[in-house]
Amino acid sequence: MSVTDPQPPAPDPRTDAAQDALHDRIAADSLTTRRDYLRIVATVSGGLAVGGIGVASGILHRHGDSDGAPEPKRIADRILPGDSLAFRYPGADDRAVAVRLEDGTLAGYSAVCTHLACAVLWRKDRGSEGELYCPCHEGVFNARTGEVTAGPPPRGLPKVLLVEEADGSVWAVGTARSGESAREGLCRELGPDRPDLAARLGCPGASAGGAGAGTGPVPERTGAGAGAGAAERSERT
Repeated sequence: MSVTDPQPPAPDPRTDAAQDALHDRIAADSLTTRRDYLRIVATVSGGLAVGGIGVASGILHRHGDSDGAPEPKRIADRILPGDSLAFRYPGADDRAVAVRLEDGTLAGYSAVCTHLACAVLWRKDRGSEGELYCPCHEGVFNARTGEVTAGPPPRGLPKVLLVEEADGSVWAVGTARSGESAREGLCRELGPDRPDLAARLGCPGASAGGAGAGTGPVPERTGAGAGAGAAERSERT
């Protein structure tokens, strides 16, 4: 008679999948502030269906809804290919994410899912270019365009327009609503406050007679080649 040690059971792939999902949920929760949490609780207690209809129909505030031109904000000294950065823009309550794709494309988006306002995460290892993912209801967005590729979100992510300076620093300079191009978003925000810059961008109805030099970089000063900002690249997608 031979005696052998008992062998451990083979790992259940479903367990690994569940652990991955839990990890995503925890990561999303870590991006949610106390104020965000209280808002979510209030939505649930008041009726999740009503809250969902409000977000989907555009009744509630969404990233990029402001009409004024936000101040440019330096968000990073440098973002390397494959990296991402969570930040707040244009306001302290506006969660956003910047990603640098492997080919050097720099893109910025609202990090609030357009379905029920859960946090959106960057997953570098998914697909050929990575993806933006909402773990609450399996929403997936294209990392290059922000458009919906899977799940229940009713529309793509609003854009946060990024430019890169010659020293490698990355600035957020404006926002574009879901469905707007980068140029349309910039023209909408800059028109009333920066008619000179709006005219340089060729915005409809803009004249170069206005005053007001803002602080920080202007959209034309994006980096060249692989470092070009999202404000330029969004026009080509």
